Order: sequence, then structure tokens, then C-alpha cells
Amino acid sequence: MKKSFCLFCANYLPNLGGVERYVYNLSKQLIALGHDVTVVTSNVFDLPSYEVDENGIEIYRMPCHNFMKGRYPILKKNAEFKELDAKLCKKHFDLVVINARFYIHSLYAAKFAEKNNIKCITIEHGSTHLSVDNKILDLVVAQVEHFVTMLLKKRCSDYYAVSKAAGKWSEHFGIKSKGTLYNAIDLKDFKAAAEKKVYDYRKEYNIPENATVITFTGRLLKIKGVYELLDAFKDINRDDLYLFYAGDGPEKDGLKVKSNDRVVFLGQIDFEHVVSLLKASDIYCLPSVSEGMPTSVLEAIATHTFVITTYNGGARELITSEEYGIITKGNTVNETKVAIEKAMETSYRNKACNNAYQRLVDGFTWQKTAENLISLVK
Repeated sequence: MKKSFCLFCANYLPNLGGVERYVYNLSKQLIALGHDVTVVTSNVFDLPSYEVDENGIEIYRMPCHNFMKGRYPILKKNAEFKELDAKLCKKHFDLVVINARFYIHSLYAAKFAEKNNIKCITIEHGSTHLSVDNKILDLVVAQVEHFVTMLLKKRCSDYYAVSKAAGKWSEHFGIKSKGTLYNAIDLKDFKAAAEKKVYDYRKEYNIPENATVITFTGRLLKIKGVYELLDAFKDINRDDLYLFYAGDGPEKDGLKVKSNDRVVFLGQIDFEHVVSLLKASDIYCLPSVSEGMPTSVLEAIATHTFVITTYNGGARELITSEEYGIITKGNTVNETKVAIEKAMETSYRNKACNNAYQRLVDGFTWQKTAENLISLVK
């Protein structure tokens, strides 16, 4: 029987964060399985307040203040907001899904579900507090996060997570996760994008065939370990080693100052170019302080790229031993350096990539995640 899902997320495409891509891919899969999906987000990019995309996803963009440069949008409850809210209230939904618990947007979602007597769940996406790379402000942000979560718990009692690690983090807020709705991958999309060959990064940047390419994709933030990666790369000091950064963020200029001529900054690139870059890469490195189940790790494994990342997140549930990749305990320069040097051994790297890909296929697909979500309605 067809069901109708309403997915709330404070940020959404064209922003390319992990939560945004999770909501987009889950929505696509639910529609592919014959269900209806509405996404309610914030109008950070001044786009139409309502549209239906090419996949059939209905999108409502609520007016907002772009606090923290859009990282933490706060809803404007003006006339436009009330008009959109009234339209949403006229629709029938079987389940409201709140993505991330610490936004004002999430409180609105929980109130919406309560007001309209709709079953509601919240999905945890992280494994540590939101950070703005400022110790004093981070303390303030943490207090805000606890306060918003406290209010959310009064209206929503069912919590899930994108990984077991994210579910464990929920306990910090007195929340017991009821299960895991894994972040996943659409292998059909990847195969289609890979076949297009939109760009040959090795050819365009004159990289020798036998050279080793390391890639980082994502926002250039300190908490992502971008400086530790650069310093480890420079410490290895080999002419046959190259490093690509794909993404934008506040640390871009600082990284450029410290880089050399074998470090390439691509800026933010679209999905098809990300796939082409990963196919041209040997190692994907994400020495992050905090992750839920990083989409970028799944994307790397889908292109048979060796993964190095930290214990701080759900990737360790996929990379369970060094037979699948390398999980470091921390994100120090030395730990990252040792991991890269080990991954440069070709036969080991290739075998681990094959093992990780098979594990990805067996347990981390959007169909499995969507079917688990649908079962909550049934």
C-alpha cells in the first residue's frame, strides 16, 4: 500500500552536506518503491518556496535567517511561512522524519507532527557536538544543542541513527536509539556517472600513471582533519604522491598557504565530477574529528578507492578491519602519515578495496534503508 512520507531537514540541496544527500537519496528510493515523499527545508539559497523535482520529490522551502552563513538556518515565522505551513497541514502523511535533532527546524517538525497527529521519528546523523572551530563559541553551541534536544524530546520519543556510532552518541542526550537507518549508496547512480567519464583528472593535471593520488572531498573545516592530512602528505615527501581537495570552506586559504605544487584545490564540484575524481584516485582520506556515517566514505568505496578515516564515526561499521581499509584511533599527523604509507602498497590496497566494495553491496544500499523505514509505518 502506498505511504506518504514527510522528511524535514534544516538544509537541503544544492548544499552538499551528508544530511542533505541522505535525505535526497532516501527520498528517491522511497519514490522508486512506489511511495510519496515531501521534503521540508529552509530557503537558504533563495529558491522557489515550492517545487517538484525531476524525481517527483515535493519540496517546501520555508523562509529563514541564514545564521552562521547558512549552517544553522532559523525559521522566519512570517506570512509566507504561515501560508506554506497551512498547505502542508492539508496534506496526508503517514510518517514525519526529522533529520538531525538540534535545529529550530527540527522543533517545528515535531510540533507539526503533534499538531496533525502524525507518527514522528528523529534520525541522528552525528557523533559529536556541532563545531564552529572556536572553543568559546563551541561551548555556547553545545548548550544550545542540549536545550533544543530537551525541547524536542518532549514531542518526539522515537529516535534512530545513521550508524551505531551515531546511536551511541544519542545516549549523551539521554536518548536510547531504537535502531539504525544506515546512510547508504545508490550503486546504479555511481555506475551511470562512472560511465560518463566527464573529466580525466590525471590527464588534466599531468599526473603520471604510476603516481599515487590521495583525495579529500567535503567541507574544508578544521574538524575534518584537513590540516593533519596536508601535514602528513608533506611529511611523506615523495614526488610520486599527489593530493586533491574537492570542496570549499573557511580553511581553503589557510591550506593553500601551506601547500606545494602537488596539492590541487578543485573547489566544490558536482556529483559526476566527484565520481570521476574518485575513479582517478588511489586513496580517499578523511581524518575527521566527528562523523555519523560519512557519505564520502561510501562514495569512495563504491569507486574501489581505498579508505583511510578515523574511529570517530560509523565508518568503522563498514571497515571492520584492515582487510577493508584503515581506521585510525585519532587524527594526528603521524597516524595519518603511517596509514597513507601502508595504503601505498598496491597489492594490499587493491585487495582491501575489493573486500570493502562487497561489504558495501551486501549491507549499505538505499533499498535496504528505505525498506527499514517503511517497516516503521507498517
